[in-house]
Amino acid sequence: MPAAHPPEFRRRALDLVAQGAAVAQTARDLGISESCLRNWMNRDAVDSGRKAGVTTDEHKELVELRRRNRVLKMEIEILKRASAYFARENVLPK
Repeated sequence: MPAAHPPEFRRRALDLVAQGAAVAQTARDLGISESCLRNWMNRDAVDSGRKAGVTTDEHKELVELRRRNRVLKMEIEILKRASAYFARENVLPK
């Protein structure tokens, strides 16, 4: 996977396209693929509210919440197994 470009680079590329430069030519001039530049354009449109979708901040939050949910589910499973184990040990023979 290629290295990520800094936000300033992305902003400059988007500004060039917004000023009327052709997407394909701008991508070639900057040494990135046209699809990469179009993805940046789509992401910028969503983040600025011009297009419907999940913003970058919402996506980061969603990823973090899913990760936290996964950890909590694992912790619950461990606690269930531990309580079942200790419940079996506490049963006294008659």
